[in-house]
Amino acid sequence: MNLLQEFTKGIIKENPVLRILLGMCATLAITTTLINGVGMGLATTFVLVFSNLFISLVGPITPNKIRIPVFIIVIATFTTIIDLLMAAYTPDLSRALGVFIPLIVVNCIIFGRAEAFAGSAKILNSILDGLGMGIGFILALIIVSSIREIIGNGTILGYSLFGQNYSPALIMIMPPGAFLVLGLLIGLMNLVEAKRKKTAL
Repeated sequence: MNLLQEFTKGIIKENPVLRILLGMCATLAITTTLINGVGMGLATTFVLVFSNLFISLVGPITPNKIRIPVFIIVIATFTTIIDLLMAAYTPDLSRALGVFIPLIVVNCIIFGRAEAFAGSAKILNSILDGLGMGIGFILALIIVSSIREIIGNGTILGYSLFGQNYSPALIMIMPPGAFLVLGLLIGLMNLVEAKRKKTAL
């Protein structure tokens, strides 16, 4: 797989949320507004890229018996860095995301890429893989959170779209709305993929 394919695979073909179904907890919990989705996506991408970079460096020399603890320490280090940076420079967003920033440590996307790819891949490939997966995660969060905020609040980034007469569907900013939007998007992605395979035959 060339470098371009390494980068682009996580955006659509292997999108972590809409194709591989990883990172569901954060996706369902924080996508009530677009700003939350973007903030969580950027924070996760930061951890993903830098943990992939360092894990690709230490992976080949790490004994199998301590692989997982070493990977967790690397991921936890970058999670702590982004948590402190967000608390210092974007305190409102940090408060809105709450516990979900520290929980990046146990995000399946990050640990999955570390174990399945970065631990045995070249440095540049690992960085591109992390960046592509991160962008795919951000795009999925943007789509889900935009739909939920527009329908559930009648706003986007806090700005009213439909005026005072709009009656928002509050279910969309509640947990059932998250499941509904995500389920429909996953179904749409599966439909597109099935049509693409049918056309390729």
